[in-house]
Amino acid sequence: KDNIHSSGPPQNQKQNNVHTEAVQAALAKHKERKMAVPMPSKRRSLVVQNSMDAYTPPGKESSHDGSISMEHWISRAIHGTSSTTTTTSSTASSSSSSTRSGGNGAAAGRLADVLAQHVYISAQHRNRHHHHHRHKTGTPNAFSVCLDLPFPDSTEGRSLIKVCLCSTGVPVSSRVSAKIQQLVNTLKRPKRPPLREFFVDDFEELLEVQQPDPNQPKAEGAQMVAVQGEKLGVVTNWPPSLEAALQRWGTISPKAPCLTTMDTNGKPLYVLTYGKLWSRSVKVAYNLLHKLGTKQEPLVRPGDRVALVFPNNDPGAFMIAFYGCLLAEVVPVPIEVPLSRKDAGSQQIGFLLGSCGVTVALTSDACHKGLPKSPTGEVQQFRGWPKVLWFVTESKHLSKPPRDWFPYIKEATQDTAYIEYKTCKDGGVLGVTVTRIAMLTHCQSLTQSCSYTEAETIVNVLDFKKDVGLWHAVQTSVMNMMHVISIPYALMKVNPLSWIQKVCLYKAKVACVKSRDMHWALVAHRDQRDINLSSLRMLVVADGSNPWSISSCDAFLNVFQTKGLKPEVICPCASSPEALTVAIQRPLEEGSTPPGRGILSMQGLSHGVIRVDSEEKLSVLTLQDVGSVMPGGVMCVVKLESVPQLCKTDEIGELCVCTVATGTSYYGLSGMTKNTFEVFPLANDGSSISDLPFTRTGLLGFIGPAGLIFVAGKMDGLMVVGGRRHNADDIVATALAVEPMKFVYRGRIAVFSITVLHDERIVVVAEQRPDSTEEDSFQWMSRVLQAIDSIHQVGVYCLALVPSNTLPKTPLGGIHLSETKQLFLEGALHPCNVLMCPHTCVINLPKPRQKQPEIGPASVMVGNLVSGKRIAQASGRDLGQIEDNDQARKVCVEALDIISYVMFIITFLVFQFLFLSEVLQWRAQTTPDHVLYTLLNSRGTIASSLTCVQLHKRAEKIAAILAERGPLQDGDHIALVYPPGIDLIAAFYGCLYAGCVPITVRPPHPQNISTTLPTVKMIVEVSRSVCVMTTQVISKLLRSKEASATVDIRTWPPIMDTDDLPKKKPPLQHKPSNADTLAYLDFSVSTTGMLAGVKMSHAATSAFCRSIKLQCELYPSREVAICLDPYCGLGFVLWCLCSVYSGHQSILIPPSELEVNPALWLSAVSQYKVRDTFCSYSVMELCTKGLGLQTDSLKSRGLDLSRVRTCVVVAEERPRTALTQSFSKLFKDLGLHPRAVSTSFGCRVNLAICLQGTSGPDPTTVYVDMRALRHDRVRLVERGSPHSLSLMESGKILPGVRIIIANPETKGPMGESHLGEIWVHSGHNASGYFTVYGDEALQSDHFSSRLSFGDTQTVWARTGYLGFLRRTELTDASGERHDALYVVGALEEAMELRGMRYHPIDIETSVIRTHKSITECAVFTWTNLLVVVVELDGSEQEALDLVPLVTNVVLEEHYLIVGVVVVVDIGVIPINSRGEKQRMHLRDGFLADQLDPIYVAYNM
Repeated sequence: KDNIHSSGPPQNQKQNNVHTEAVQAALAKHKERKMAVPMPSKRRSLVVQNSMDAYTPPGKESSHDGSISMEHWISRAIHGTSSTTTTTSSTASSSSSSTRSGGNGAAAGRLADVLAQHVYISAQHRNRHHHHHRHKTGTPNAFSVCLDLPFPDSTEGRSLIKVCLCSTGVPVSSRVSAKIQQLVNTLKRPKRPPLREFFVDDFEELLEVQQPDPNQPKAEGAQMVAVQGEKLGVVTNWPPSLEAALQRWGTISPKAPCLTTMDTNGKPLYVLTYGKLWSRSVKVAYNLLHKLGTKQEPLVRPGDRVALVFPNNDPGAFMIAFYGCLLAEVVPVPIEVPLSRKDAGSQQIGFLLGSCGVTVALTSDACHKGLPKSPTGEVQQFRGWPKVLWFVTESKHLSKPPRDWFPYIKEATQDTAYIEYKTCKDGGVLGVTVTRIAMLTHCQSLTQSCSYTEAETIVNVLDFKKDVGLWHAVQTSVMNMMHVISIPYALMKVNPLSWIQKVCLYKAKVACVKSRDMHWALVAHRDQRDINLSSLRMLVVADGSNPWSISSCDAFLNVFQTKGLKPEVICPCASSPEALTVAIQRPLEEGSTPPGRGILSMQGLSHGVIRVDSEEKLSVLTLQDVGSVMPGGVMCVVKLESVPQLCKTDEIGELCVCTVATGTSYYGLSGMTKNTFEVFPLANDGSSISDLPFTRTGLLGFIGPAGLIFVAGKMDGLMVVGGRRHNADDIVATALAVEPMKFVYRGRIAVFSITVLHDERIVVVAEQRPDSTEEDSFQWMSRVLQAIDSIHQVGVYCLALVPSNTLPKTPLGGIHLSETKQLFLEGALHPCNVLMCPHTCVINLPKPRQKQPEIGPASVMVGNLVSGKRIAQASGRDLGQIEDNDQARKVCVEALDIISYVMFIITFLVFQFLFLSEVLQWRAQTTPDHVLYTLLNSRGTIASSLTCVQLHKRAEKIAAILAERGPLQDGDHIALVYPPGIDLIAAFYGCLYAGCVPITVRPPHPQNISTTLPTVKMIVEVSRSVCVMTTQVISKLLRSKEASATVDIRTWPPIMDTDDLPKKKPPLQHKPSNADTLAYLDFSVSTTGMLAGVKMSHAATSAFCRSIKLQCELYPSREVAICLDPYCGLGFVLWCLCSVYSGHQSILIPPSELEVNPALWLSAVSQYKVRDTFCSYSVMELCTKGLGLQTDSLKSRGLDLSRVRTCVVVAEERPRTALTQSFSKLFKDLGLHPRAVSTSFGCRVNLAICLQGTSGPDPTTVYVDMRALRHDRVRLVERGSPHSLSLMESGKILPGVRIIIANPETKGPMGESHLGEIWVHSGHNASGYFTVYGDEALQSDHFSSRLSFGDTQTVWARTGYLGFLRRTELTDASGERHDALYVVGALEEAMELRGMRYHPIDIETSVIRTHKSITECAVFTWTNLLVVVVELDGSEQEALDLVPLVTNVVLEEHYLIVGVVVVVDIGVIPINSRGEKQRMHLRDGFLADQLDPIYVAYNM
C-alpha cells in the first residue's frame, strides 16, 4: 500500500508537470556533451522549404508575435513560471559550421576532430541501467499507439524548391569521410554490456538470448484480493429497459429537450425533444420491419444486424436511428462514414459488416447525398464491403405507422442490443456485442457513479457513435431524461473554446471531453472575461488513464481555476470496448482530501513491478487514479502470460472485471471470445477465484490503496523489448515533453513496434511543423533519443519525421496507427527525415565468430578421411590424341557424305600446328573461300565478312605496315584500339605475322571521354606498347581537344590507322622460335577495380582453343553466334581465336548494337539456325528487360530458338541464377529449352576453367545454407528452406583442366563440405601477370602455388575465387560420376564482418527484394562499417522510405547492422562491360563525394 506516493492537489501555479520537468532535466544532463552524430546528407531538392512563417493554432490567423506569446503562455501554464528556457542539445548545430562551408575538406576534418572529443552518448547512464534487464519472453509481434491531438490544419502546401548552392541555412553535404569518421567514433563508445564469450556450431543458437538479471526488481507483495464495487442500488423509478425509458419521457415530457446540436458557427442547429425522439424512432422501427423487402420476405427481421452510417455533425439522426433499431429489435452496428474508397481502415470495417451479415445501412439524407456515386446514381460499393441497401431515416422519406401499430416494449434481456466496432493494433476490426441487459446495467452503473439526475445538462465533445460518448450522451442521458449539448468535431476545429463557452451558456453540470480538448482550449485561450465554469460538477476526461492526460488536466486547472473551475470536478475515467466503463473518478465532497498520485519508477514498471521512485525524479511515471470499481462489479488484476493468474499487490497486470455491464463476445469469433470474455482468474494454488467469468479490459494497471484503480497503459500499446515492457503512450509523452509546442505539428506522434531479428524494435513517427528547418528536425530527433534513453532506458530503433498533415487519420482526426505502421513497413510513408539507431537497440546479434587456432592442413585431410568425406578435386576430359581419334571414327561412321569426313580430317590436321598464325596460313591455302567471320549491324544485316584468305591477306598487309614503320623488335607490344568487329581480328593476326605481341583495348566512348579514356591510356602505358593501331575515327578522337582535357595526349606512342591498307608485298612472315613465347597480353579491370594484364603464351593459346573446340564440338560446318565484348578473357578468345583454330563460322554481334535493337542477338540466332551461342549477363539482362513484353510479336515474326542446344553466359562471377531462370522462362515460348542456358567460369589466371559444352549432363542447381557459408562450410538444404541460397553449377570443367579446393590461408586441400579457394592446373593457364613493377611474390603465389600437404608436386594457379565441388548422381560421357563446380564469389570482394565471411551479392540480393523502387544495389565496407548503396527508380520523396527497409532486411537475413545507407540515381553504380559491379570504384567515388547522392543516412 505504501507504493503510492501521496501528493496534494495542484493548489497553486507552482505545481508543474513532473514528466516535462523530468525530460528537461534528462536533456540538461546531455547539454555539455552533445550527441555527435553526423547529419544526413540530403540533395537540395529534398529539403523542405519554410512554407509557413509562423505557427497558428487551429482556425486562427495570428501574427508571428502572437504565436510566440501563445507558446510563451503555454509554457507558463505548464511550467508555472514566467518564462522557460529550453535546454538545447543540438546535434545539428555542431555540424553546421562544416555543412555550410559546402563540404570544405579542412572544415570537415576539424569537425571530425572536435566531435571525436565530444562524443559520449550517456554511456554510463546506459550501462548503469541496461546491463541487467535483457531476457526474452514470448511477446506479441508488435504494438501500436498514438497521440490523439489532431486538428487538421488549413492546407499549407509543402513546397520542394531547388535551392541555390549559396543558400544559407540549408545543410550542404559535408565531406563524407569526415562524417563516417564521426560515426565510427560515436560507435566506439560503450553502449551495451559485452556479449558472453561463446561460439556455437549450430546456427539457430547463434542469436544472443537475454538472460534475466538476478538484480532486476521482482514483485514481493502478497497475492492480490479481488476488489468489489459498491452494490448497484436499485432505484424504484429506474426503467426496465432503455426503450421503456424513451417511451416514458416521450409521452410524459414530450417537450423536454433531449439534444441540442451546434453548427460550425457555434449556433444551435436544432433541438430534439423527447417527444420527437420517441415518435421518429417508432417510425424508423416500423419502416425497418415492414417497408423493406416484401411481406412474405422482409429484408430485415428482429435480430438482424444493420449498419448505422451517420456523420459526426448529426447526433440527432443517429439517436433516432439507434433507438429505432432498439424498438424494432434489430441490432445496430454504428460505423464511420466512408468518405472515399481509400479511407484508412474502411476496408476492415467492410469485413466486419460482411461477417455480421449486414445488408442494410441506415444513413441521413445529407450523408447519402455526399457518398461517392456511380454514373447510374447508385452508391459505389466500398472496398471490402458487402452489398448493402442504403436506407435514409429522415421522417419525410418514411411511411407513417398505422395507428394500431406499436413497438413491443419489454424488459431488458440477454438479446444483443448493439455491436460496437473495435480496431485492433494490427488494423483488423472486431465487433463487440453488448446485450440489452448489459447496456441497461451499464447505464444504471454510470448513473449511480456520476449521480446523474433528471433534466441535467451535459456538454459532449466526444464521438457519440461509440465508447464514452455513446454511453453518456446517447444511452445514459435518455435513461435520466438529460439534455445533451453536442459539440461537433468541425466546430472544435474552428473554435477549440466552443465547449467551454457552451458550458457557461447552458450552465451545464457535466462535460465529457478528451485531454486533447483541454489542451486545445488552453492553446486558444486568450484570457476571456466572460468564462465561468462554476456550474460544472463533473468534467469527465474520457482518456484520463493515459499517462499524458495528467499534464493536460493540471495545466487546464492552472488556467481555469480562476474561472470558477473547482479542482475536485476533474474526473478521469478508464474504459475499453470489451469492458465498457472500467472505472470513473467521482466528484469529491468539498473539503475532503483528494487521493494521492502514484509516482512510480519507470525501471520497475518495465519489469512489471510497482516501485515508488526514490532514486531520482528523472525516470518516473506519474499516475492519477481513475476512481474505484464500478457499482455491481468485481475487479482483479491478472498476469500477462497466457494463464490468467492473480498478480501480487505490487505487480502490474491486466485489469479484469466481473459484472453484467460488459460486452459478451466478439461477433462470430468464439475462440477469441473465450480468451477475452470468459476468463476465470486463478489463485496461487490453481483454484478459480469465482464461478462467474471475468472480462479482460485490455488495460494494464494495479489496484492501489483504498481500492483506487491506477491504469499504467494499454495491452495494445505494450512493447516488449529485450524482455522489458514499455508502453507506447509513455514514449509519446516523453517525446512530446521534449519541446511540447515548438516542433511536433499539433502533437501528432505515433509510436509502434516492429519485429526485427526476433525482438520488438521501437519506431517513433512524428509530423513536423511546416516551418521546421533541417537543423531543427535533427536537433529535435537527437533530443528525443536522449530523453527516451534517459527516462525509459530503451533505445529507439527508428525515428521518422513526416510533413504536417500526412499521416493517415482516424475519422476524428487522430493518427490511424495500424495504417501508419503498414505504410512504414511497405516503404510508403515518405518521411522527410529519418534517424535509425540500430547499433544502440540491437543487442541480440550473434557473438562475433572467434577464429579457432588454425588446424594444420594435415589434420584437416585426416579429419576428412576419417569422416568419409572426399578431398574436393576434379578434372575435365583428357586432352590426349585418343579423344580425337575416337571422334574421327565416330564422324566417319556417321558422315552422310564424303565432304563431312574430309572437313573433319582437315580439322584434325590442325592439331599438328603449335601457332595460330600457322593455322590461319594453312586454312588460307586449303579452304580459302570458307567464311570464318560475319559481322552484323543493328538492323541484323551483314556489315562485313571475312573468308580464310581475306583474313590472311589483311593480316599480311598490316604486318607490312608494321615492318615499314621502323625497326620493330621481336616481341614488341602493340595496342589495338578498335571497336568490336573485323578490323580488330585482322589487326591481331597482323601482329602475330609481324612477330609483335598484340593487346586488345576497348576504345574510349566518344560521349564519355573523361571516364573511359584514362583506362585506355593506362593500359597503353602499363603494357609498354610501342605503338597504337586503330581506325581513323578513333585516331582523331585520341588526339582531340576533349582528349587533351583528360590525359596528356603528347605522351601517346605513335598512332597508326589501318583504314587504308597498302598493296605492298609483305615481308617474310615471322615464326616464333618457341611455343612458350608470348602470343598476346590480356588486360582487364577486375571487379575490385584492379587493372591486371596476364601473359598468354602460344602453347597456352593453342591448348585453350583446342579445349574449347573439344568441349563445344566445333567444326568448319558449325555456326556460332557471339554477342560479347572482344577485349579480354573468353570473350576475346571466342571472337578472335576459336574460328581460326576450329574453322567454324562466327556470327559476330557487338553488344552495343543491342541498345538500338534489343532483339538483334536472338533474331540472328533464329535466322542463322545457330546451335551454339555465347553472351554476357548484361546482354541477357538487356533482352529480359527490353523484350519482356514483346515475345508474342517476336513469335509472330517467326523467331524460333528451338535449335539452340547451348546458350552460354561468359562470366567471371557466381552464376546469376535468378537472371538465367527468368531468361529461360521468358523465351520458353519461342522454343528455347531451359537446359540450353548455362554459364561459364574464368578468371585472370585461367580465362576459362568451365564451359557447359554440348555433351555431358545438364547443369545442376543446389541449395546451401547461407549461414553455414559465412563460416566457410557447405551444408545442402531443401529448396525453400529458411536462409537457403540457390547456386548453379558454373558449366562443365574443360578438357585438360584439373581443379582442387584449397584453404586460402593454410594452402591445404579441403573436403567437399568446405568452402575454399578454387585452384587450377591446366595447359592453358596464363603464364603470369604482366606488370611494370614485376611483383615476383604475387606472381609466384598466384601462378605457381603448391599445396602444403598431400600432392605437393603439382603446380597450381590460384583463381582468387571461393567455391566448392560436389559429386553428383549424374554421369558424364565417360560413364564416371560427374563432379560439379560451384563458384560462390571473389576472395578479395568477400567482406570479413563479425568474424564471418559475407559475399556482397547475397546482401545486395536481399536489399533489392525489399522495395519495388530499388533497381540496383552495391555494398562495401569502410573501416568496420557496412555501406549499402541503392539506386532509386522513383521520386526522390521515396528515398528516405528505403533507409529503414534496407536496415531491417540486412539485420533479419544477415545479422549485420548497416552503418551507412546511400540512395543514388539510376546508373550511378559502375558496371563493367561484363555486367559486373565495380564496388571499389563506387567506394572511392563515395568517399571522394562524387556520387551526388539523393540521401545519405548514417545509422547511429
